Amino acid sequence: MSTFTYDLTLAGLSVGSAAALTGIGLIVTYRATGVLNFAHGAIAMVCAYVLRQCVVGWGWPLWLGAVVTLLFVAPGVGVALERFVFRPLAVLGGDPAQTLVASIGVFVLLVGGAALVWGQGARDDAPELVSADPWGQLAVVLVLAAGVGAVIRWTRFGRELRAVVDDRRLAVLGGVDADRVAAAGWAFGAFTAGLTGVLLAPSVRLDPYGLPLLVMEVMAVAVAARMRSLPVAVVVALGIGVGQSQLTRLHLPGGEGQLLQAVSANLLVVALLVAALVVPGVGTKDALPRTATARVATPPGAWIVAGVLFLLPLGFAGSDLHTSVQVPALGVVLLSLVVVTGRGGQLSLGQAAYAGLGALFTALLAAGRFPGLPRVPELAALALAVLLVAPLGLLTGWPAISRHGLALALATFAVGVGVSRFVFAQPYATSGLSLARPSGFDGDRAYYVLELALLAGALLAVHALRRGRTGRALAALRDHEQGASAAGVQVPSLKLLAFVAGAALAALGGGMLGMGLRAFDPSAYDPVRGLLWFAAVVVLGADSTLGALAAAALLVGLDAGARGGVAAALVGVLAVCVGRFPGGPYEAVRAAAEWLRPQRGSRLTELGMGVRRRLRAVEVPAGSTAAGGADVVHRPAITPHPRPRASRPLTPTPPVLTTHALHARYGGFTAPDGVDLVVRAGQVTAVVGPNGAGKSTLFHCLAGTVRPARGQVRLGGRDITRLTAHARARLGIARTFQQLAVFTSLTVAENVRVGAEQGRVTEPGAVERALRLFGLDGEVRSLPAAGLSTGTLRRVELARAFAGGPRILLLDEPAAGLDTAEVASLTKVLRALAAEGIALLVVEHDLDLVADLADVVHVMTAGRIVASGPPDHVLEHGALNAPEAAREFPA
Repeated sequence: MSTFTYDLTLAGLSVGSAAALTGIGLIVTYRATGVLNFAHGAIAMVCAYVLRQCVVGWGWPLWLGAVVTLLFVAPGVGVALERFVFRPLAVLGGDPAQTLVASIGVFVLLVGGAALVWGQGARDDAPELVSADPWGQLAVVLVLAAGVGAVIRWTRFGRELRAVVDDRRLAVLGGVDADRVAAAGWAFGAFTAGLTGVLLAPSVRLDPYGLPLLVMEVMAVAVAARMRSLPVAVVVALGIGVGQSQLTRLHLPGGEGQLLQAVSANLLVVALLVAALVVPGVGTKDALPRTATARVATPPGAWIVAGVLFLLPLGFAGSDLHTSVQVPALGVVLLSLVVVTGRGGQLSLGQAAYAGLGALFTALLAAGRFPGLPRVPELAALALAVLLVAPLGLLTGWPAISRHGLALALATFAVGVGVSRFVFAQPYATSGLSLARPSGFDGDRAYYVLELALLAGALLAVHALRRGRTGRALAALRDHEQGASAAGVQVPSLKLLAFVAGAALAALGGGMLGMGLRAFDPSAYDPVRGLLWFAAVVVLGADSTLGALAAAALLVGLDAGARGGVAAALVGVLAVCVGRFPGGPYEAVRAAAEWLRPQRGSRLTELGMGVRRRLRAVEVPAGSTAAGGADVVHRPAITPHPRPRASRPLTPTPPVLTTHALHARYGGFTAPDGVDLVVRAGQVTAVVGPNGAGKSTLFHCLAGTVRPARGQVRLGGRDITRLTAHARARLGIARTFQQLAVFTSLTVAENVRVGAEQGRVTEPGAVERALRLFGLDGEVRSLPAAGLSTGTLRRVELARAFAGGPRILLLDEPAAGLDTAEVASLTKVLRALAAEGIALLVVEHDLDLVADLADVVHVMTAGRIVASGPPDHVLEHGALNAPEAAREFPA
């Protein structure tokens, strides 16, 4: 091996060792707590600053500063975060979306706090804890990895850690102190973050923004290891480090050489893109917390106040007016997050990239430097830049089709980092660019008027996307993606629409921001700033256009009127409180007002209202809980027709849904295994059997959420085996869910309207008919679905399915969570639906309900139907314990 190759390998091992440390810390934290710690890089930065402060600022010995920083400060930060930020989230259920927002909030808070304490300038005097020789760093990494692996594999703590990872609540019931395990995981993760920071700081310039972003890029190592395998993380980190160093020896001419140089300097970014877009993702939740995105009523006169405040800068002059120019532009950028995140529920951390592309394309077009296009006037350049950037929204929209929650957040963040590193940071794309304002709007006051006009247009566009049929479909997608698909919403197309519209709005705001600054500044669109924007929009109301405007004014005003970092610190404080007040500051204010308001009377608790319902002789569906604690009860609009007992002969009706030799693989098992099934119009067909028999998988194959390995599903005479869930819904297959699938931010009537609109029902009275049938046509129709009783929500879900005009209704354990009176009411309603000619297929564990409701019962065992016939024969003659050979009972 030549000396040059050896030196490059040593340099690569040094970088790889730091990356491996980051990967180890992220994996241990994730395995102990389930949190993908986006604040890891910020903790590393703070620890690097603390060590510098101890050694350079206060003159401490290096060893003492290192002991205090790594053994006290770093673990202390981790324990404090677990205790005061993430433990409340775990107690509330540990929604990955909430933990993501809180993690980003910690990141923003630490970055803003560091900027306040140590300033925003970069420093190059960080003390060197370990010599540049990589062998010492590599030894530290290997010892840590081996030690952690041994602890996890062979110690009691390791067994407790694995138990908490598998099921925290079950582990607690088994006597495991989950809080202690989580605190230990956070302490160790923060220690590795601090060690990473102090090792990297001497070789990179220490500043509050650069070092955290550099460490976040190293997330690729942990993601490539599937957040589980420490050896894989170490090997991948060292391989990337050595590969990045070896690439620097290659030199190619022209554009290829520039691209190779960019790749060699940013191989970790390439790895992050590949890991985020290719490796199976982390996290499964698909939206923001429903309470965080629930509709918040705008206070009366709020828009008038906002309008007056936005007009006030027209009376400013000098630097005040020049600063105010940034507010409308940033407001438009943040409105893009209202569309994508607030309304569509998609976790997008890459909007800063689209804003930067909008500014860059505007500058290139106005300067005549955009490939293949002539120079155009500034205003036309802005419009054309928006049109060019909008399709690029597919860069994040396409991964959103198959990825959710944390996996989608990683993918969008990776795209943002990639654009920043491979476009904004490249001199050939951005050098010498200036950006003039449109002709006639050169002055700050005139340009501010133009910005207000563009902001008004953006507000109208967002209003159109948040209202009407499209707005309801987006809200349904956000609240419950599977429920939206079952209602007929074209989920993939709607996700693409949200990301494309969001990219267009971000590009418009970015171009406006660049014109306001009269230059293209890459640092104004870096990924860290994108995280700050995301956190600000979420904490001030993700689905609130007024909240986006307030966030823009807050971010610009605080940083202009105070020392840099104040806005980030404030937003970080609000974001880390998301676990206690998921609805943001508005919910916190309302909660405080409710606590301070004197109570004028007593109200029944949920338990008390349930007891009261049981004491009443109710012959109608259980009512909803309205404001004030009163039950609103409505009788069905039609009287259910009497149904024949299942033991009586039934008139044959046409088959609506049939399956032939249906096979599906699930977790290494084949279930269903060659199932033939016929569901007829006007009849209730039930499928029963023990847990693990394959009932749910069969149900999903019929609904379109699982594609069978072999066999056929036919609706009437049409083969629908390969059709998606929303396509089947539009053909007349409606379904309900065992776990309620209602759109909690919409009212009851809006929930039902989604079913009618997406089912393409043209009958004007379809919604009203469904509301009347299910007793939802009174005051309850205008109430938000959030907070209603389980019985009422079951009726809302059924009404939404019925409003779509289904030919067959698939019911997955419809009696789950209902009391006896509610089950009786449900039975009557389902009989009424069957009497109208709708085919019903019920998967249910309540055999009393099956015996009372079903016309035909199929028993499944080990993936096969082993008995079929009327319920009195199948249920009363021991068919549930039938042998593998199928048994048929005459009607």
